[in-house]
Amino acid sequence: EWPETGRLALYLLGLRATCPPPEPSSQRSLVTWLKYYLEEDWAGSRQHGHPLTSYYQYSLGVLALCVHRKRVREEVIHRLLEAERHSRIRPAAGGAADTEAVVALAFTCLERERLAGSRLLSELRAARRRLRKRMVEAQGPDGFFGNIYSTPWAMQVFISSNTCQTEPVYGRAVAALQENLDAFTTAATMAQALPVLHGRSYLDIASTSCQKELDTLTPISSELPPETMGNVTVGLVVECPLQQCPQQWQVTMPAGASLLDVLRAATAQEPHNFTFDTQDTSQGPLLSTVLGLEAQRQKRSYWKLLSAPSINLQMGVAEYRPRDGETIILRLSKW
Repeated sequence: EWPETGRLALYLLGLRATCPPPEPSSQRSLVTWLKYYLEEDWAGSRQHGHPLTSYYQYSLGVLALCVHRKRVREEVIHRLLEAERHSRIRPAAGGAADTEAVVALAFTCLERERLAGSRLLSELRAARRRLRKRMVEAQGPDGFFGNIYSTPWAMQVFISSNTCQTEPVYGRAVAALQENLDAFTTAATMAQALPVLHGRSYLDIASTSCQKELDTLTPISSELPPETMGNVTVGLVVECPLQQCPQQWQVTMPAGASLLDVLRAATAQEPHNFTFDTQDTSQGPLLSTVLGLEAQRQKRSYWKLLSAPSINLQMGVAEYRPRDGETIILRLSKW
């Protein structure tokens, strides 16, 4: 079993944000489990040189403990500092904007809450500045930091450091985010986007005054959007380093169908030679297996989604809706 570092960290952040009734013994137990997971997560570091899960989940655990104002062992902080100093949190394939942003938020929180010694606080401050500089350099011409889903994390770095007004990249990111809000369709992705749209970061949870919190949660309209008429024809191409790849299929579906619907329809076509599987995550289903080939965390492999010829999809299989005539590439890749 892999340590549930990231999932428990997100749960604790959400628990603190909802101002629950005081249940000190229950919350203490969850915090204790998170501290345990942080140690278990690092158990394989001598063999792998990195946490068993990822630096993203590991730093998320540190951030959650800090938001709950719980001190973490200095060795845990040093592990993240060493990884940042030697660029270990940036995978060879790139795409580290969200990880670097979460690390920066964890460092900012530890510094703000003064949950480390004075010498360590100085190191955290220097590392936070380096990470924020990399955030600036990471912004693409589309205004995103990495991709649309890592952008809210990066924006929180500027919000938490009070540099929104002085960094032009922040304004461009806000505009890009507002133009692509339809990409945030799950509770997890909405939880990342909503705080920054209100100029807040997860660090603000630590100072929330629950006594003054109003019950403002109201249900949204339950009206369903009108059905889209017509059909679309979508191509599927599977690319992998093995002999059975590449292979391709063509699927016709009602307009508005998700990529997940397209994959399901492909498995029902004759001959029945297309297979896939997904894994449930906090951000929706993740494509885990295609044609019997499983993406393995131990081997740092994953199924990359592209719109032919080479456009990275910014949504998951359940959110993305292919266009008529579009070809989707499922590529087994390394991260």
